[in-house]
Amino acid sequence: MFNKLPVYQNSGAFKYKIDLQNIYDLSSYLGNPHTKLKTIHVGGTNGKGSTSHILSSILQESGYNVGLYTSPHLKDFRERIKINGDCIAKDNVVKFIESHKEYLDGNKLSFFEMTVGMAFDYFKNQEVDIAIIEVGMGGRLDSTNIIDPEISVITNIGLDHTKFLGNNLLEIAHEKSGIIKKGKTVIIGETQEELVDVFINKAKELNSKITFADQQKKHNYISDLQGSFQSKNIQTAISVIHELTKSNWNVDIDAIRLGISRVHTNTGFTGRWTVLNQNPLTICDTAHNKEGLSIVLKDISSIKYSKLHFVIGFVEDKELDSIIDLFPKDAIYYFCKPDVKRGLCAITLESIFKSNSRFGSSYKSVKEALFSATENSNESDLIYIGGSNFVVAEVI
Repeated sequence: MFNKLPVYQNSGAFKYKIDLQNIYDLSSYLGNPHTKLKTIHVGGTNGKGSTSHILSSILQESGYNVGLYTSPHLKDFRERIKINGDCIAKDNVVKFIESHKEYLDGNKLSFFEMTVGMAFDYFKNQEVDIAIIEVGMGGRLDSTNIIDPEISVITNIGLDHTKFLGNNLLEIAHEKSGIIKKGKTVIIGETQEELVDVFINKAKELNSKITFADQQKKHNYISDLQGSFQSKNIQTAISVIHELTKSNWNVDIDAIRLGISRVHTNTGFTGRWTVLNQNPLTICDTAHNKEGLSIVLKDISSIKYSKLHFVIGFVEDKELDSIIDLFPKDAIYYFCKPDVKRGLCAITLESIFKSNSRFGSSYKSVKEALFSATENSNESDLIYIGGSNFVVAEVI
């Protein structure tokens, strides 16, 4: 799959599709497995991965057989397709490709389309009770958007993937509202005043019930997920669960409490505010856009440390002008290039940061950058690793 068909996340925009015909055709060829699944569809700019894993954990604690489709993966392709926290077996991946190789070869499917088809087919064959399906990019034209979910979820809207989704929040919100389905409930994670009408009008058009999670009763459950930003994702997930229970899904308070407290244990979720070491405190996080980085860097500012070290790398199409001012000027920077085709040259990154009064050195790899940061740190320092999913993947 990787060698024959370039992956969008590695290779960039040329693999982005502008319609859903390929995935409809693939699903038809497979016997339309998506029509045989109960699903929850989770989109948004930030938090959709966390929200998806929280939902899976809660439903697992309720005794359901839960499929979970997410992207991208960090270390292993099979992370994208899980049931009750267990990755799809290698044999299942190989069998799917072998069984359908002629069709896949002949129809020039994208990597993402193949993976979505594989996930739906696997979940159907394994007879999951419900599948949590995370949107890949946008919503309206995302390959996952052929499902008719029990509930649609839009966590929030931020400026990301602007080349494909629009240059402003309104345009992006319209794209992401494309996962709202006729007569079904949609949960909006965050009330963003300038976007409220987009979602309300779309819901009215489709006769869909709409709920804003942050306007509901607040909850204070203890979670194994770290980072202040997770409180919003937990609130969103709880709103989804409450809607499910109105449709005879059996989820009690204990399952909610246990599910939220065991997200990592139940699902294997990692990469969000993951602590790799205590002395010095070493944290990695996959936040990579303005909204996500703003929250993460705010959390960093609340921690006591002697010196702050940033091991960071980005992809070439990252709009650094919109995020560079978020980074503190008094930190020490270790610039690196993630080991993917789209990775931004470390020397180029160093130059950009230097022109904005943020100083450090460039390194040939993420591993070398982290080694240098660790060597130069005292036990009371803080090391943060991030900027890209790919950087985090190389250290986990």
